[in-house]
Amino acid sequence: MAYRYFIYFAYNGAAYCGWQRQPNGLAVQEVLGKALSTILRTETEPVAAGRTDAGVHARNMAAHFDSPKPIENLPRLKASLNSLLPRDIAVNRIVRVREDAHARFDAMSRKYEYRIALSKSPFLDGLAAYVHYPLDLDAMNEAAQVLFDYRDFTSFSKVHTDVKTNDCIIMEAGWRQEGDELVFTVKANRFLRNMVRAIVGTLLDVGRGKSTAADVARIIERRDRCAAGHSVPACGLYFLEAEYPPQVFDVE
Repeated sequence: MAYRYFIYFAYNGAAYCGWQRQPNGLAVQEVLGKALSTILRTETEPVAAGRTDAGVHARNMAAHFDSPKPIENLPRLKASLNSLLPRDIAVNRIVRVREDAHARFDAMSRKYEYRIALSKSPFLDGLAAYVHYPLDLDAMNEAAQVLFDYRDFTSFSKVHTDVKTNDCIIMEAGWRQEGDELVFTVKANRFLRNMVRAIVGTLLDVGRGKSTAADVARIIERRDRCAAGHSVPACGLYFLEAEYPPQVFDVE
């Protein structure tokens, strides 16, 4: 019998080729898996809720891993991992879950944010995308509401992906201002490759006055990635959290 756990962790993605292990480049999965394997003294491969791309960050990513025996002291495991992991990866907490719980397939929703720096700042370099032109926040929020009217987001998907459907259910989408930053938050049951960065690029065109909310609707209806705006830089994108049904945590 294997004992399954969810591990929640944060990372700065600047040094990594993304979450998923790659043949050429260092991935967060590889680094976290190596640390778990070292401490648990058994080969351990964590499986995450989302596959972030190169340079994308996470505030509270969830992943599951198995242990051949129960882990008696989870706070100690957390402390040991944080001592072993590099400074750009930090474990937030570890919890026991059902043995069939799956961090990716059991997630009911995922939430991301994208951060825009409105003024040049060395303290936000690599952590937000710098925009030097004025943006109309109200217009961008109006355009964001269009997302709720659609399910097929082919226009915001990276081409030639291996998914069976481009349908997603948007549950939350909107912009807010935090000091010298604009923050776009979006929550959905699932996301396509490059989807959030393509949405943000399209909404920035609205904020610059180059297009309107009605144009965003037409872009979605065309189901053509070439119709949408450019993909914004990875440095401004953060995986915030994944939501799970309560029964995932019902452990006898």
